[in-house]
Amino acid sequence: MTTPDPEIPVPEQTPLGRHSAPSRARHTVLVAAFEGWNDAGGAATAALQHLGEMWGARKVHELDPEEYHDFQVNRPMIGAGPDGEREITWPTTSLWVAELPLRTVVLVHGIEPSMRWRRYCTELLDFAEERGVRTVVTLGALLADVPHTRPIPMTATSDSDGLRAVLSDVEPNTYEGPTGIVGVLQHEASERGLQSVSLWAAVPHYVANPPSPKATLAILTRIEELLGEPVPLGDLPEDAEAWQHGVDELAGEDAEIAEYVKQLEEAKDTADLPEASGEAIAREFERWLKRRDSGREG
Repeated sequence: MTTPDPEIPVPEQTPLGRHSAPSRARHTVLVAAFEGWNDAGGAATAALQHLGEMWGARKVHELDPEEYHDFQVNRPMIGAGPDGEREITWPTTSLWVAELPLRTVVLVHGIEPSMRWRRYCTELLDFAEERGVRTVVTLGALLADVPHTRPIPMTATSDSDGLRAVLSDVEPNTYEGPTGIVGVLQHEASERGLQSVSLWAAVPHYVANPPSPKATLAILTRIEELLGEPVPLGDLPEDAEAWQHGVDELAGEDAEIAEYVKQLEEAKDTADLPEASGEAIAREFERWLKRRDSGREG
């Protein structure tokens, strides 16, 4: 299989996105996140839901849960609906579309399926190609030995030579071992000749329970860089700060945990000494300018 050329000839401003030639066709990107094994602290699906809300996405499709879920593993929920009538909500995968200034984004939110993963990916990717998608971005979060007091580490991997050629911080995917639906979807997208990139946030393992707003914020920041579309953050920065203060208090009550966090901080600081670069500062300033300009336009 030949590797396709990059979907978007990447201009100077953004990795996946700003078109200098007005005649270029509008490009569509799919962004997917799944509850379960790939979603430590609920960070990835929280990021996807935030995008849907902030970008005014509309629901366009839903997969039949009967095909893909064991309801003894992911049970349906029963309760009162908007009209007061009792109703059942089934675990399923929903697809939403957001029309943005530079591109169309298809958002996929689901629960990792219990069965028929290949058919599941086929249905998602068939829908994506019908919508003109040529780039698939998957989101994930994993538990790791990282301190909650430092920036959340983010990794980006891709099997697409074209994307790696224009995105300097995207690495080849070299992972070997058990994988989740995120890994399978990314592989199947590449097999179809679609570009794919996978973003992962590292969540401190000693605060694994959701929510994890600091990790969600890190994912959203990386998506903003990739797509070149401003992502309104709402209350997330304040939520992330409150989360960190809360974990500080818990760690302060346990000398053993406090010492462990200190060791993680020292290891992280030593590894990150070269990271205080002018390039990192420039990226942060560019993000600030985009948000400011977006606010003025609104």
